[in-house]
Amino acid sequence: MKYELATSSWDAAELSAIQRVMESGIYTMGRCVREFEEAFAEYLGSKHCVMVNSGSSANLLMVAALFYRKDRPLKRGDEVIVPAVSWSTTYYPLYQYGLHIKFVDVNRETLNIDLDALKAAITPRTRLIFAVNLLGNANDYDAISSMIAGRDIILIEDNCESLGGEWRGRKLGTFGLAGSFSMFFSHHISTMEGGMISTNDDEIFHILLSMRSHGWTRHLPMDNRVCKKSSNPFEESFRFVLPGYNLRPSEIAGAVGLQQLKKLSGFISARRRNAEKFLHIFGSDTRFSVQKEVGKSSWFGFSLLIRDPKILRSEVVARLAAADIDTRPIVAGNFARKEVVKWFDCEIPTSFPGADYVDTHGFFVGNHHFDISDRIEYLREILQ
Repeated sequence: MKYELATSSWDAAELSAIQRVMESGIYTMGRCVREFEEAFAEYLGSKHCVMVNSGSSANLLMVAALFYRKDRPLKRGDEVIVPAVSWSTTYYPLYQYGLHIKFVDVNRETLNIDLDALKAAITPRTRLIFAVNLLGNANDYDAISSMIAGRDIILIEDNCESLGGEWRGRKLGTFGLAGSFSMFFSHHISTMEGGMISTNDDEIFHILLSMRSHGWTRHLPMDNRVCKKSSNPFEESFRFVLPGYNLRPSEIAGAVGLQQLKKLSGFISARRRNAEKFLHIFGSDTRFSVQKEVGKSSWFGFSLLIRDPKILRSEVVARLAAADIDTRPIVAGNFARKEVVKWFDCEIPTSFPGADYVDTHGFFVGNHHFDISDRIEYLREILQ
């Protein structure tokens, strides 16, 4: 491809880290994972981080943990509000845990949840808002916090596409009770497969530790919010207290993550410089609209919404493909229109002016951790 959607950000540092793990003979979750979790928490300014094997698993575990809190846990049938544009694994844990899903439209400019629609959607039944920071872009968390102030509503964040993004100087993924992150190949940092959950809540942290590894007690500290542990390691080795999973990451992923995290600030800076170039070229192009930055985006990719009614997206995508420019729909488009929702307990508005427009008129191209001025210029050339 002349303009790829994603490229590797590994070099000799990651390869050396992998080799050290191989030489150690310890491949399952251990010291490297713990050190990566601690370093990730420090980067976010968060109290706790728990690494898992993917961002999808991070969403699953984050939602699951809310059902096992001692005080006001979620229960099946509770109402959760979620934006209509996101990736599939934002929604699947909500279905799998029997929540009533209320889809809400998105803003065509920011691509995030429409704040007016969100305010109108909140009811006395609402127990959870699952905010999604799309393509690196922040939600207005001042507005969302004001809407739920004094209400029994939990806020969590799907921040899988927005590592390094900020709202009012605070890192995204830290505004809710918990936040999820992805470290897949195409994301801001890559452990190839990997995810993370951040939280400042001790009880949620301990539930996550247990449920990540079969629901057992082995990885819980003696003083924890889940159960009373004995001092006998044999008794605790196979003691199961929560219905958990095996979502543990490998030591290789932890070791690679430590190297990638050292480079993250540089990666984000390069992405923001690329965004300046992209906005300079396409921000004034009347044929397209680009994502309006909220807060300080980490620019996962560059979205384009076709504004000119004479231009067909199918023709644009075909032209870009012929020119070796990789494109994708904007995340999954309007997920409320997907066939899979027939299985959901969900509530779908009659009209999605924002999400439907994104679904039918939008596409995005990649951003990278290095200077892609030549690729952006090439995109302009082809779109002429």
